[in-house]
Amino acid sequence: MTQDAFWSELEALFGPRMSRRQSDRALHGQNETWFDEAPPEVVVWPETTEEVSDLMKLCTAHRVPVTPWGAGTSLEGHALAVQGGVTVDFARMNEVLEIRAEDRLVRVQPGLTREELNVELRASGLMFTVDPGANATLGGMAATRASGTTTVRYGSMRANVAALEVVLADGRVIRTGSGAAKSASGYDLTALMLGSEGTLGLITELTLRLHGQPEAISSAVCAFDSLEAAVETVQMVIQMGIPMARIEFVDAEIARMFNAMNGTAMPEKPHLLIEFHGTPESVAQDSARFGEVVAEMGGADFQWATTTEERTRLWKMRHGAYSSCLAWRPGCMGLVTDVCVPISRLAEAVERGREIIAAAGLDGPILGHVGDGNFHAILLLDRENPEELARAKQVGHELAEMALAMGGTITGEHGIGLGKRYMMAEEHGEAWAVMGTIKAALDPLGLLNPGKLVPQPGETA
Repeated sequence: MTQDAFWSELEALFGPRMSRRQSDRALHGQNETWFDEAPPEVVVWPETTEEVSDLMKLCTAHRVPVTPWGAGTSLEGHALAVQGGVTVDFARMNEVLEIRAEDRLVRVQPGLTREELNVELRASGLMFTVDPGANATLGGMAATRASGTTTVRYGSMRANVAALEVVLADGRVIRTGSGAAKSASGYDLTALMLGSEGTLGLITELTLRLHGQPEAISSAVCAFDSLEAAVETVQMVIQMGIPMARIEFVDAEIARMFNAMNGTAMPEKPHLLIEFHGTPESVAQDSARFGEVVAEMGGADFQWATTTEERTRLWKMRHGAYSSCLAWRPGCMGLVTDVCVPISRLAEAVERGREIIAAAGLDGPILGHVGDGNFHAILLLDRENPEELARAKQVGHELAEMALAMGGTITGEHGIGLGKRYMMAEEHGEAWAVMGTIKAALDPLGLLNPGKLVPQPGETA
């Protein structure tokens, strides 16, 4: 990318909101885990959809790769500019455009984070429910089809995005979906863009579905003697139709780390963390029924978090599990796995996962969204030990193979990015080639987030 015309046109378009400084490029070449740094050649900060459209027209004319950037919290190298080019940082497109309380909808720009949105919604009596843990941008969450702690009740981004505005590779601006509750009109292009990881277009606006803020909330934590007992408890609760808002699992290792990092006194056993939403009466009833199941399954040290402060501490601790694990082994880095299996196989999968990690001789505490069969292992590695990294990658591979053998998927929420692209053919077969055909139709030059998710030209399943 040396064309003088390109640089002059780019500078004319963005002025001081364009940077080729080494510090800005390096910042946008970093990632949360083990991938090599991959800085772009230039970073731009658009403020309008029109600017994004003009950028794509310019980059298409000059054959320049484009990589979108949200908060940089993804764990599979999604936002790395592996072919250089332009990184588009959406930090300046971070406005709430419209709250439609009667329809329980909100229009937002992609650079707004989920926490910022919920602050804006406080007075409306509504809330946005998808909670991946990190304070990710909503555009990034849509691009990776994010889910998280509340998926068991409220669904993932797939269930909570009503419409999108997207800039395609050639600069065309399209709108997908609508504000209606349902539609039978044409292909579902909104669903196509969700999880596309920036390979089909750049999201410049989202219409999101909202939920009413619950009148009452109750949270609890309880310990179990075994992984199996904890998972079987969740299975029984789901079968009974008890409506959980969150249900999370942490193993004994993470309970021990929580105690060390947060000053808690949790038994060093597997734990469930649960939350109920509803009216005071329904929450009390659901909590009582859940307590009965826990007692039947041998759960102990049952503690309710009855105040807002206690609940906040509980979920802050859960969201801080990754940083607690890193602090447990100072100077280490984390390779975070992510697989999802049918919930009937979850106990078996977690136990097998522990065996795989132990056989590799690694520290790898396990936690996950037990209500939907999604779990993670946080593999703690010496940054200077390539052999340890190789073992961790092999563990991640074996866990993904196990998930497929159990009828599951190689990722439940982290997405594909760079890290798991090599397994897409194994999971999807010829369907992966179809994804490549769709990519080629919308981005024939392969400029949008190249090297991610889909087959490269000439690559087959």
